[in-house]
Amino acid sequence: MSENFLALTALLSPAAFAATAISSWIQPGFRPGLVKRMSFISAILSIVLVACNGFFVFERGLLQSVLVGVNGLGFSIRLDSLSTLMLGLIALLGFIIVKFSNNYLDGDQHQGAFMGRLAATIASVQLLVLSGNLGLLFVSWILTSISLHRLLVFYPDRPGAQIAARKKYILARLGDLSLFFAFLLLYRGFGSGNLEVIFTAIKNSSSAHFPFIAVEAPALFLAIAALLKSAQFPTHGWLIEVMETPTPVSALLHAGLLNAGPFLIIRMAYVMDASTVAPILLMVVGGSTALFASVAYLTQTSIKTALGYSSVAHMGFSLMVCGLGAYPAAMLHLVAHSFYKAHAFLSSGSVIDLIRAAKVTRTSQSVSPLKVVSGIAMALTLYTGFALIWGIDPVNEFALLVVGAVIVLGLARLFTSALMVKSGALLLQTSLLALMVTVAFFTLESSARYLLANQVPALALPGWGKIIAAGIILLAFGLVVFIQIIAPQLTPNPYYCSLAIHVRNGFYANALFDRLVGALSVHTTTRSPEMNAFETANLPTAATEKKELQEQLV
Repeated sequence: MSENFLALTALLSPAAFAATAISSWIQPGFRPGLVKRMSFISAILSIVLVACNGFFVFERGLLQSVLVGVNGLGFSIRLDSLSTLMLGLIALLGFIIVKFSNNYLDGDQHQGAFMGRLAATIASVQLLVLSGNLGLLFVSWILTSISLHRLLVFYPDRPGAQIAARKKYILARLGDLSLFFAFLLLYRGFGSGNLEVIFTAIKNSSSAHFPFIAVEAPALFLAIAALLKSAQFPTHGWLIEVMETPTPVSALLHAGLLNAGPFLIIRMAYVMDASTVAPILLMVVGGSTALFASVAYLTQTSIKTALGYSSVAHMGFSLMVCGLGAYPAAMLHLVAHSFYKAHAFLSSGSVIDLIRAAKVTRTSQSVSPLKVVSGIAMALTLYTGFALIWGIDPVNEFALLVVGAVIVLGLARLFTSALMVKSGALLLQTSLLALMVTVAFFTLESSARYLLANQVPALALPGWGKIIAAGIILLAFGLVVFIQIIAPQLTPNPYYCSLAIHVRNGFYANALFDRLVGALSVHTTTRSPEMNAFETANLPTAATEKKELQEQLV
């Protein structure tokens, strides 16, 4: 079989989902039997095709279809280890979400339309990861945004969902514009829209041979597009407010579509690696967002809002890792987060029952700052020692060491607890757990690096700008872990409580965005006659309640 034929077989999956979306035009309403069957068949077909495509890529390596277009721009499919891995992720998530949606929306008067929009979104994402040309990549990028928008406004009578979708739409168009400039500059600089032609030209030449307009400027626009797509601070507000959409939409958004930002950076890794400023931008914005959102996550009282901040933090961490140049580690984190977040949203309704059934209670006790610092130092010492035994090069693999150190910092709280209890057995268990996490990280990262060996640049000694930024980020993460551990002692402090309120509200960045889009205004023209009649009939009751409230305050 020819390379062109094998590459084009991957199109069967998005084509099946597109056919499902078209069938929803015939059955848009209650209990759409045809749409449900087609969506389920498409999900199964997608999994089968991923297995076949994975075998073809393993046997032959990179597979590309013939270009359909003009002057090097147009429609071209690219099958490699990265696209196959992403297709596998999308296929499994699509199967789970489709099956969940068939039961979740059973009885809804618009279930057929919803399933059709869901299928169209999955098809757009699959086309995005299969793109082998700048032209197709740009079109599919926009299609994913438009199809997601149609899901976000599925319930047009919910003002909150409409406002969030409006803010998302504005940011998406800015991201599209940034991506357009990036691709335009790349096309003019390399004379082709074929991704392999661009990557090969960069690999065969030093970045110093390229003018600023050829690599540095496109990389900056790519970074901006990825940051806007992944809801990074201060543009994160819309993601926190889209919880009024059906649960399957939240699962697909947080576990799938948000990954488009990190995926874009990983796909264009050779362009980013040839740049100097863009990776530092990703490190600064991504790292800052990861810190902010992970702290804000702890202050939320709503389960879904907390999960929204968790997604913002994970996307920031992924982009920060991309900025460091550890693309296999970023891909590993992206895949792990997708499955975790899909499970978290689809099972969010049972979290309350799990909390009620929990038999473990937290005990409050004083925390010694010295023991906290000792716990952090023990976690980092164990991690560093194992990394050296594993054979990590601290010079050329500096970025990998930083990423692993941030992950292991999360275990510092366990070490601190063991030191407080003064239990040798507990300290031994904590050390073994930290060792297991470290082994798992390096093992899985090595596997991801092996799979993506030909699709991303190899780790190398970063410049001083990256080293300084990485050092500041690592210190910031350590400081946040320190504050988190001693937080129970800070609770009575009024300044700490005030700061917690500001963090919980996201430093009011979303309120400023609401003002820009007019979300804080009350539009009386949109009120229905039924609502006006209802309020008129209840005016005496409202007046009575107001009087009673005033008397209570007095």
